[in-house]
Amino acid sequence: MKRIKRKNTKKKITIIAIITGILWLLSIYIYTTYSKIEIKSENYEATKTQSTESAQTVEKVEEKNKTIADIIEETTKSIVGISKLKNAGKSILSTSNEAELGLGTGIIISENGYILSNAHVTGEKYSKSYITLENGQTYEGKVMWSDESLDLSITKIEAKNLSYAKLGDSSKIRVGETVYAIGNPIGFEFRRTVTSGIISAKNRSIKIEEENKQTYMSDLIQTDATINPGNSGGPLITPNGEVIGINTVKISTAEGIGFAIPINVVKTIIESYEQTGNYEQPTIGIYAYDKEVIPYLDTNIKFEKGIYVAQITPKGPADGSGLEEKDIIVSIDEKELNTMNDLREYIYTKKPGEQVTLKIIRKKISKSIIITLGKK
Repeated sequence: MKRIKRKNTKKKITIIAIITGILWLLSIYIYTTYSKIEIKSENYEATKTQSTESAQTVEKVEEKNKTIADIIEETTKSIVGISKLKNAGKSILSTSNEAELGLGTGIIISENGYILSNAHVTGEKYSKSYITLENGQTYEGKVMWSDESLDLSITKIEAKNLSYAKLGDSSKIRVGETVYAIGNPIGFEFRRTVTSGIISAKNRSIKIEEENKQTYMSDLIQTDATINPGNSGGPLITPNGEVIGINTVKISTAEGIGFAIPINVVKTIIESYEQTGNYEQPTIGIYAYDKEVIPYLDTNIKFEKGIYVAQITPKGPADGSGLEEKDIIVSIDEKELNTMNDLREYIYTKKPGEQVTLKIIRKKISKSIIITLGKK
């Protein structure tokens, strides 16, 4: 018995000795390995996590506000007052209204005196209006182009080296983006008033009733930036100062609902006047509406894409071409159409006499029709 106990004791001592040796060797290895590592302070600093969001300090907020103020101040240099009367210095207490005086706003779009505004402000083509610049100088203007259906016009004054506005891209705007409306509300006493808001909606359509006559405006930008009488023809701009629309109407029965015409629809016309001093407006010779306007006319008409042909102008380009009323035009020269402005923007790049190919749907059957554009 004693011999067995001695053997067990020796065995335990041997195991303890082996484990102790292993731990000792492991301790030496760890010490020698990590004692060679050199930790430098600059390495530590380089691995710090950096925030991708810059700190919102009072100084940065003030700098941002100053930048926007500077941009708006620069943009207002291109804002003009427009009147059909040479002396329109009426007080807001006057009984004369905007329509009688022809008061409104315009924006200079070239250094040599082209001015963009509303057709209902300046009047029809070749009519006369009076343009007052920021410095108070007044010029006689001649309306070079006017489209009542769009409510846009271009007027020319004989002036050079004018400050002019930057044009943006209205196809890239998003609901919720900040915008500023600039104009002469109520009259020249409050000229170049700036109001701010957001883009409330895109591609809006509205019905307008004037003098027992109903008209429709489509593809409008809706904004809650305050638009008052006299603001008509003024720009709707982004925080970087680019014009994305021309203010046109406000719903008088509701606050915070104003509309602007997207700038892209008139860009080609502006470029033509800047480069050549002239523009010949092509036309297909139809009255058509997109799906946003159709519910005003007939709730039974249903379609997802394209524009609906409501009427063909007698003896116009489309008359006799094979196009019929109630056809739905889904594309022009393979360019897809969803709004009337899609059609206008494409047509305005063409010249009278050029041909276009329309793809139409008639009673669920697809057809192609070639039309030679006329001159409006």
